[in-house]
Amino acid sequence: MKQNSIIVIGILAIVLVSSSMFTVNMKQTAIILELQKPKEIIKEPGLYFKIPFIQKVKYFSKQLLDNDSPPAEIITKDKKNLLIDNFTVWRIVDPLKFLETVRNIRGAEARLDDILFSELRVEMGTHQLIDIVTETREAIMAKVSSETNKKAAEYGIEIVAVRIKRTDLPPEIANSIFNRMRTERERIAKEYRSEGREEATKIRAETDKERTILIAEAYKKEQEVRGEGDGISTQIYADGYQRDPDFYAFMRSMEAYKKSLKTGTTLLLSKDSNFLEFLDNPK
Repeated sequence: MKQNSIIVIGILAIVLVSSSMFTVNMKQTAIILELQKPKEIIKEPGLYFKIPFIQKVKYFSKQLLDNDSPPAEIITKDKKNLLIDNFTVWRIVDPLKFLETVRNIRGAEARLDDILFSELRVEMGTHQLIDIVTETREAIMAKVSSETNKKAAEYGIEIVAVRIKRTDLPPEIANSIFNRMRTERERIAKEYRSEGREEATKIRAETDKERTILIAEAYKKEQEVRGEGDGISTQIYADGYQRDPDFYAFMRSMEAYKKSLKTGTTLLLSKDSNFLEFLDNPK
């Protein structure tokens, strides 16, 4: 019986000692709570002791944390709506103040979302939409980070950076803008097509002009060659006529017979007609 009691006491002693010991690693800060009230802050890693069942340990991370805020709709200086999707990189620098104000990570993220939305709304309300998208984003984020850090300090939080992941237009506005862009592109396309048709008409007219000039010059050349040929032919006939007028008259008559006296042709001529001279008197 005495031996059993010793075993029980030993087990209780082990449990008591183990429950009174705790460790803090290099990535953590710990706060010892006694009856839910802060008793001691431990920032250095190592093995520590606490009063079992009376004191509890609350751990807080020293590492950088990120908070991905839900997209928020912001109105710019030129009254344009923007959907901002951003995230925040932060860390706990005063665990006691953090515990007393926001209690835990979820409470801290909710508070940061409120602060960040307020600062984004104020800062972006002083800039035009085109500037936010193209030029001043870095400056805006630097200003928002600075102002958010000032307000987050009262919760034991340090803001390292605020960054915008994505900037969109709200769906209803985006559709309207896309429709305007489509209309503008269609207008530009029509202008290009109209200019193309105008240019094609000019090219076609110029081509038709060149074609007409080429045909006219070719016809002129043809007529000149034909005229020269006819002149040479006439000269040859004239020379031949002068050499042998009878033979020339005979050949001309044969050509006339060939053209006029075809199958089925009927001619009514006078008996004394000169047309049949070579048929009546071949000699």
